[in-house]
Amino acid sequence: MSIVKLDSKYHDRNSFDCGSEPLNAYLKLYANQQSKKDLTRTYVLTDDKELSKILGFYTITMSYVKLADEKILPVALIGRLGVDKAHQRKGYGEYLLVDALLKLLKASEIVGFSHIVVDAKDGVGLFYEKFGFIPFHEEKNKLFMTVKNVRKSFQ
Repeated sequence: MSIVKLDSKYHDRNSFDCGSEPLNAYLKLYANQQSKKDLTRTYVLTDDKELSKILGFYTITMSYVKLADEKILPVALIGRLGVDKAHQRKGYGEYLLVDALLKLLKASEIVGFSHIVVDAKDGVGLFYEKFGFIPFHEEKNKLFMTVKNVRKSFQ
């Protein structure tokens, strides 16, 4: 298996189905456009035997969080993460998340940000919590982890 940047001319986005219509639609209709505009980067998990088939994907971008005291905190955002239904419950979600965290850890050495935020679509917050993400009090579907804690977990 390999995780590579989405190539819309090569990767088959149309056959991907993770069971979440918003995630499917994003991959099929918007991921390439957003990448061309330098708004996000989408990475796909492919099978070494069938390189054009997408087993799963995630997106990363820079964002911000407005704190209760009105301060703005720059963060990295894992905005979407999905695994094709035929490949769920095989550890691919964890594999994708670890890859995203490692890429963001490298990015944190170049661009300063102290937190990584995830959007837990469709109530999958528990998936992220088992990796140490903490829910925001105000928004239950948003969770965060400090870059410092990510660094510690990979040492």
